[in-house]
Amino acid sequence: MVKGSITALVTPFTKAGLDEAAFQNHVEWQIANGTSGLVPCGTTGESATLTHEEHKRVIRLCVEAADSRVPVIAGAGSNETRVSIEYAQVAKDCGADAALVVTPYYNKPSQEGIFRHFEAIANAVDIPIVVYNIPGRSVVDITNETMGRLSQLSNVIGCKDATGEIARVQGLTDRCGADFVQLSGDDATALGHFVHGGQGTISVGSNIAPKQYAEFHEAMMAGDFSRARELNAMLDRLHKDLFLDPSPAPAKYALSLMGRMEDVVRLPITPCRDETKARVRSAMTRAGIEF
Repeated sequence: MVKGSITALVTPFTKAGLDEAAFQNHVEWQIANGTSGLVPCGTTGESATLTHEEHKRVIRLCVEAADSRVPVIAGAGSNETRVSIEYAQVAKDCGADAALVVTPYYNKPSQEGIFRHFEAIANAVDIPIVVYNIPGRSVVDITNETMGRLSQLSNVIGCKDATGEIARVQGLTDRCGADFVQLSGDDATALGHFVHGGQGTISVGSNIAPKQYAEFHEAMMAGDFSRARELNAMLDRLHKDLFLDPSPAPAKYALSLMGRMEDVVRLPITPCRDETKARVRSAMTRAGIEF
């Protein structure tokens, strides 16, 4: 159901609030340029600074604009299990195809606590769940053993791995089975992750260059790794320079240069520094993006 280049959508803002028209135009542009899946209300969507009502509205807008053409994996993460259940239910009610649920952050649960968090969500809401493991933000890591346990829950279909440890892929395949969907959470590890057995990437860079990232993933899926390496080299600086300042400020700056949305982020994220802007413009040129 989920594979290839899947965009972790930015959430366009104006100073007054959500820019709903820009968001739905962004979804349409993504699909028209080959993106194979969409993630609203993830980290790149500044979910941590969305109100509950905005969170629900963004999911609904994404599902509406996608119109069943590509899967929508709605962000449903929280460090409070009851809130994650609520967001997963919203995702289901809106018609999302799956929920992306991050490891509980800040409260540092044990492996048993992590398992029970996901088990509670899986038992409460009948929607496919993609487990998001990102210890760099959540502090806690999901071990391969715990992921193996989670894979036994009937509606846990896969994981987004942002550990950067591509050697985990085979270990997870051994524990979770070949049908367990493994997605990279970092554009910079996408090629290696795929070679080890991954099926795609939840991407930040594809916000800016959906056509190029779609072609990159299509080359990998076709087994054309010579072409995939060429495309990876072209996109390499974009993979990395979109994180020179806290994300998604660099991505929104790039999109503002393309006239797709305003360069507005919410505190505590701040706009890009001038030196970052210069690096982002250079990375866009290298990737063949017109602006």
